[in-house]
Amino acid sequence: MTARVLVVQHEADDPIHLMGTWMTGVDLTVRRAYDGDPVPETTDDFDGLVVMGGAMGAQDDDKAPWLPATRELIRKAAAAEVPTLGICLGHQLCAVALGGEVVVNPRGRQLGLTDVGFSAGAVDDPLLGAVVGPHRAMHWNDDVVARIPEGAEQLATAPSGEMQAVRYAPTVWGIQWHPEVDAALVARWANDGGLTSTEKEQLLDDLGRARSELDDAWRPLAERFASLVGASSAAD
Repeated sequence: MTARVLVVQHEADDPIHLMGTWMTGVDLTVRRAYDGDPVPETTDDFDGLVVMGGAMGAQDDDKAPWLPATRELIRKAAAAEVPTLGICLGHQLCAVALGGEVVVNPRGRQLGLTDVGFSAGAVDDPLLGAVVGPHRAMHWNDDVVARIPEGAEQLATAPSGEMQAVRYAPTVWGIQWHPEVDAALVARWANDGGLTSTEKEQLLDDLGRARSELDDAWRPLAERFASLVGASSAAD
C-alpha cells in the first residue's frame, strides 16, 4: 500500500508545491484549512504529516480558527510517532504544540536567501542528516521560535542567531525556511508583502539565479521525508 501524507495548508499562496513534487512514492492529501476543509482529529488514516506556512502567527486563533485543531493534531502525531514536518509557520506550530515559545523576531523580518547553519547534531539526524552542508534557503518570516520544548534538539541556527531547524520529538521536525518555493510562488507573496519594486526585483532575481542550487539542496529533504514515511507505513 502506498504511504499517505496529510498536508495542512493555511493559505492559498503557500501550497506544498516543489516539496510535494519531490516526495515520490507517497500519496498527498491536502486539507485547505483556510478554505473550510476540516483538520482531521488524528493521523490514524495517514503515515505522515506536513504542516505548511502562512502569514498568521502560531497562536492567532482568532484569525485562523483551525490552528487549535492543527496544534492538537501535531501533538497526536508526535505521540503516535508519525513522521511530521513543519515548514515556517508549521515549524512554529510544532514548537507551541509541544511546549515551546514563539515570538516576533526582535531583529526584524527574515527575508531572502540565508545560510543554513547546521549543528554537529544534524549530521546523524534521520531527516536533516540527508541535507547537511553549506546550503542557503529562502526565508520569509516575522516570528521565530524563542524557546524549544524540553527534550527537543536545535539542529540549525541562522547567522544572526535565530533557530532554523529543530527536532521536536523523535519523529517531529520543524524548519524555518521555505524549501517548497520557486520564484513564481514568491512573486505572489511579494505583491502583498510590502516590498518596494527594487526589493521585489532583487529577491526574485536572487531566487532565479539560485534555482539549481536550491533544488540540489532541498530535493533530498523531501525524498528523505518520503522515505521515513514509507518506512513508518511498512512497519504498521
